[in-house]
Amino acid sequence: MIRVNHLLKSVDGNKKKVLRDITVQFGAGEMIGVVGASGSGKSTLLRCLALRERWNRGDYMWNGDKVIEGGGSGSQKYRSRCAYLEQNPSMYPEKTALKNVLIGQAGQTPLLRRLTGMVRSDDYMGAMDELEKYGLLDKAHVKAGKLSGGERQRVAICRALVHGASFLAADEPVIGLDPKSAERVLETLKELCTQQDKIVIAALPLEYAERYCTRIWGLLEGELKLDVSGRRLTPEDKRLIDLA
Repeated sequence: MIRVNHLLKSVDGNKKKVLRDITVQFGAGEMIGVVGASGSGKSTLLRCLALRERWNRGDYMWNGDKVIEGGGSGSQKYRSRCAYLEQNPSMYPEKTALKNVLIGQAGQTPLLRRLTGMVRSDDYMGAMDELEKYGLLDKAHVKAGKLSGGERQRVAICRALVHGASFLAADEPVIGLDPKSAERVLETLKELCTQQDKIVIAALPLEYAERYCTRIWGLLEGELKLDVSGRRLTPEDKRLIDLA
């Protein structure tokens, strides 16, 4: 279980508040869709929750352990449990899908991965198992630069799993994808929650959030205005977060 208390994130020398007093709790098996107008703070929220941004204020608890207290950054121990999936996943285009899964995200060397204890960089079978599980076995030896957008997203998901993530924050993972590819990516993310008890929080268009997610957060100007479970948003809900 992860609990966030009074998260505040500011930029421009603390002059501009991007996230304002966010307090939430979420746990294993949840797939949460984050919706809101452009500029509402969705990407920043995901990066903060995945411990990729320094907090100006707030507390972060993971199963009762203090990860962030009063602001700051989480330790590598906890960052390694989180994955931040970008709209266009960062990969080595001249390396194969398999090697991208094994090496990890650009800028993080295999040696660093070994030193932090996340996975062995040569865990070939584990990587192949994940690629097969998500329909990518035939792409294992294809260079990442030749993969489609949906395939790159699924490779990024496999990479996160192989490197030990139990919480995945996906930033607009279906933007630019055709409907079939988008559905394949979202079905993959949903299976992680239902079959492996992972946590997935994704910034999504409302129609996909309502279709795939068990819970929806609505953001407006950096404030969490909605937190609803098990239902679609009402017209009043949509007006509240400027999506009407």
